[in-house]
Amino acid sequence: MTSDRLTKIRELLEAHEQSHLLGGWDRLDETAREALLNQLQLLPWETIDVVRESIQHRVESNPPPSNLEPPQTCDPAGPDAAGFFDRGAELIAAGRVAAFTVAGGQGTRLGWNGPKGTFPATAVSGKPLFAIFAEQLRAAQRRYDVVIPWYIMTSPLNDAATRAFFLDNKCFGLHRSNIMMFPQGTMPSFDARTGDLLLASPGVVAENPDGHGGALDAMARSGALADMESRGITIVSSFQVDNPLVRVVDECFIGMHESDEHSSAEVSSKMVLKEDPSEPVGVFCRVDGRTHVVEYSDLPSDLAEVRNGDGSLRFGAASIAVHLYSVPFVSQLTGQGGDPLPWHRALKKSSWWDAASGAMVEPEGPNVIKLERFIFDIVPRAERSAILRTERSHEFAPIKNATGPDSLETSQQIQSDLYGGWLRQHGVQVPQDDAGRTTVRIEIEPLTAMRPGDLAGSDLPAAIEPGGSLLL
Repeated sequence: MTSDRLTKIRELLEAHEQSHLLGGWDRLDETAREALLNQLQLLPWETIDVVRESIQHRVESNPPPSNLEPPQTCDPAGPDAAGFFDRGAELIAAGRVAAFTVAGGQGTRLGWNGPKGTFPATAVSGKPLFAIFAEQLRAAQRRYDVVIPWYIMTSPLNDAATRAFFLDNKCFGLHRSNIMMFPQGTMPSFDARTGDLLLASPGVVAENPDGHGGALDAMARSGALADMESRGITIVSSFQVDNPLVRVVDECFIGMHESDEHSSAEVSSKMVLKEDPSEPVGVFCRVDGRTHVVEYSDLPSDLAEVRNGDGSLRFGAASIAVHLYSVPFVSQLTGQGGDPLPWHRALKKSSWWDAASGAMVEPEGPNVIKLERFIFDIVPRAERSAILRTERSHEFAPIKNATGPDSLETSQQIQSDLYGGWLRQHGVQVPQDDAGRTTVRIEIEPLTAMRPGDLAGSDLPAAIEPGGSLLL
């Protein structure tokens, strides 16, 4: 390390009033000093200055839009559905579609020591989430005789473990060259009182993941976008890692995105109906003729509780974080002169290292502002953003919590209910309770069937005995 480099970094920090970040310098060995200088050099200083000033002046970030109206949505059973399906199938078969998974989370809240995508999710075999998605891709590739590349955004925390998990499982039968992983970006954390950057330890600036909205920049930065373009990919099917019922590539959805009159084929989304006004999910709305997603905490309660004549919520189009993106559109947003997604602030409690005292500080309450980008902020950038309605019981069984709603227990029940319904369509007697819930565990692997009709001609049992289970 040269003294010239240290001098330049000192001048940089002085210019941005962050000289305290070198407070632990004397404690560091040569390797740690080099790492700190590298980290400081790569920080987004223009953004830091803007955020710091807004914190100091108590400027609110990104107020929610006003003049909200319910969105237009597309019926998957409508008269155009068959045409949408056929068009989507054509696009998949032509090699125009790739899958993209947001998989930066850890399984900590589930009591699982590892990346969330490695969590055992299915009702009988306990197949991990990544394996479910891989088998869907294998099934679609077999059906359409095409390669469907899979891009996976990890995080700095779980990237190595995710890569190792895929290698240990031989990429779940997929070719390694068609899977590309890359970590999401990070942003420095800010002192909520002063706006200054914080140290996580001597020589390490405190940082946090930049949110699922950082996926777009991560795609560009990692070379994933360039890889898509070289393969002729024009549509990215994006989904979160925690939903075992997500349709990784959905013909009807892809066809709607490409050909519906309400779509500019830039960004499309899926929705389910909110279960109640207080459900913590973002909702689709119309604002000045464009589709937006409004966070549940930003939707005024007087609007959240309004109901239509049929009893449904007027603002009940809940986002399930399933989107389609046009590759040229994402390239435009992330390229030179593009319009990046806005930053959202979250006030959190986090310990930090104080250079003055040489000790860690454990705050009593929230003390840190962390910046995140939200992927749904891409939605209003589209000229016309289409929304496909779907059934919660068919496509949304997230595993977010250890117990209660959105837990493994509720997800596996939804999975068994869905597959029990498929079997009943083929004459199989499946036990139910008085509420119509399936009372046995059922798992149908994607390579066996992707939809009920795929079971035609299969060797199915006449009945499943109470207390039993079935894996197909």
